[in-house]
Amino acid sequence: MAEPITMTSVSLDDICINTIRTLSMDAVQKANSGHPGTPMALAPLMYVLWTRHLRHNPVDPDWPDRDRFVLSCGHASMLLSSALYLAGYDLSLEDIKQFRQLGSKTPGHPEYGVTPGVETTTGPLGQGVGNAVGMAAAAAHLGALFNRPDHRVVGHRTYFIASDGDLMEGVSHEAASLAGHLKLGDLIGFYDDNRVTIDGETDLCYSDDAMGRFASYGWHVRQVEDGNDLEALDEAVRAAQDDPRPSLIVVRTHIGYGSPNKQDSAAAHGAALGEEEVALTKQNLDWPGTEPFHVPEEALAHWRACRDRGAALQAEWSERFGGYAAAHPRDAERLRSRLAGELPDGWEDALPTFESASGGMATRKASAAVLGALVARVPQLMGGSADLAGSVMTTLPAAGDFTPDDYTGRNVHFGIREHAMGAVMTGMSLHGGVRPFGGTFLIFADYMRPAIRLAAMMGQPTIYLFSHDSIGLGEDGPTHQPIGTLASLRAIPNLTVIRPADANEVVEAWRVALRTDDGPTAIILTRQGLPVLDRSSLGPASALARGGYVLSDPVRGAPQVVLMASGSEVNIVLAAQRLLAEQGIGAQVVSMPSLELFGRQPVEYRNEVLPPELAKRLAVEAGHPMPWYRWVGSEGDVLGIDRFGESAPGADLFTHFGFTAEEIVVRAKALVER
Repeated sequence: MAEPITMTSVSLDDICINTIRTLSMDAVQKANSGHPGTPMALAPLMYVLWTRHLRHNPVDPDWPDRDRFVLSCGHASMLLSSALYLAGYDLSLEDIKQFRQLGSKTPGHPEYGVTPGVETTTGPLGQGVGNAVGMAAAAAHLGALFNRPDHRVVGHRTYFIASDGDLMEGVSHEAASLAGHLKLGDLIGFYDDNRVTIDGETDLCYSDDAMGRFASYGWHVRQVEDGNDLEALDEAVRAAQDDPRPSLIVVRTHIGYGSPNKQDSAAAHGAALGEEEVALTKQNLDWPGTEPFHVPEEALAHWRACRDRGAALQAEWSERFGGYAAAHPRDAERLRSRLAGELPDGWEDALPTFESASGGMATRKASAAVLGALVARVPQLMGGSADLAGSVMTTLPAAGDFTPDDYTGRNVHFGIREHAMGAVMTGMSLHGGVRPFGGTFLIFADYMRPAIRLAAMMGQPTIYLFSHDSIGLGEDGPTHQPIGTLASLRAIPNLTVIRPADANEVVEAWRVALRTDDGPTAIILTRQGLPVLDRSSLGPASALARGGYVLSDPVRGAPQVVLMASGSEVNIVLAAQRLLAEQGIGAQVVSMPSLELFGRQPVEYRNEVLPPELAKRLAVEAGHPMPWYRWVGSEGDVLGIDRFGESAPGADLFTHFGFTAEEIVVRAKALVER
């Protein structure tokens, strides 16, 4: 246990720092839930960064050239909430008192869109590091595109704080490696080296040379031996700002600083200190107040100077931007429009149309054609793949590569780093000015799941291109054949999953994705070729926007059964419809590319597509059947797969697993004859 701290005199700096510590202790104690130790340890760093270096304006948290700050160790949320309140953001002391309570502006982890000034939702460790890399990448891209020798209008930095846990999680390694390769010099991170986790001291499981590791990634690395040394912290930040490489500042801190019985112990990590220990800690810090949530006037006044400083910084930038707009009016308008999330007028006119006479086409190839058509019309489209550009077909033609030598390029080579790709994409979207997309095989969506989930939670319009969508990919076998992946993606709230049936449905999927500004979209694509459906006798592909639609009515008479499917199975269902007609059974075929979009439609429309009186329904999809039971009802059936695949040619596997017109006929007749 650490020796008690004795403070013979308390400076204004100390009072400002201890205000963070005491607010954090009191809020966690009142909620009887939370993590007080890390805010107590990092209070000096937060004070130095936010009052001396961070370019931010509490009155206008969204001004475009503000610095971004990411608290990747989101469990330390009271560190950020305290700083936001003290600096003068739209957060009151009453909000601090409502920490972790229902509907409050101070949730248990920072949440984007809930608390003013929070740049990203953090909590799953390591994701914030990836988000920060994405923000820095977006800033570098926009700066390269829009800055001029005589006018620098994109000049902000991205800062993050990471814990031991962040650096243990693999996503931070991937993201840091990418950032070092890209030489993102306006990215500055702090590693809180407090050497304590929930289970105890970090040497139970962790003996990394973090400084050596980041140095090997190409980062500028610096150490501050005493996290309470304000001048050493200040000097380290200035050195990082001057270095052309991304920077990591390793700060040795003491978790639960000031607590006479819990400092430097796991007891200060994830639980309230206890009323007695809070009182002893305040006494140890020479704290002037005895009541909870006491905020000294001099501390609040000093912190609130951030408002005047921020207003001056923003005014200076606005003046610079005015000069830029006068000298480069078209560029200024383009930048304004992009930061506002606006798409160029007429972008949809570029979308292609595919004729059925063109023969078969894998939907991944159709997606590539859409990207080729949009590259000039939607310049904010920026993305790539996890080393699978040739397989998922994500390359933007003639758009250049995003490299440390040329940040104007729009093709991002994420490398074999799906974890980082997802988190970086989210950061790019949060920064604004770009519409990120990223591709990999569908099975590897599992590597990206935390980032996809957080993007959905934050309503970020990221676009995921997942190809090789089923057993149809063939010989690579069960390790690469997704069975439960579609079902698991559909279970993520606010994620729109679209599995197009042909090339024209791919076009419409892209239309939906780019029109969507309040959540991510996953477009699921085939490796194998599919027929381009003849729309002269079938429902229009534009109906994809409603999630499901009647693709084909019975040849004659009223329908006796509904056949619904997505993706490559739609063509098989159409073949089954013809076979059933030969046997006198009328089948209505429904293309259901997006269960989420269909579920959002008015009940009247859903009843048109799936009439309640037509209870004999068969859903067909080469994946886990679980998501379909809502739509087939108690009298319906699902032809799916609930086991792992096999290694064989795709066509053979479709036959082996029963995805044939003949098997669909058998299943449909069984329903009709019940």
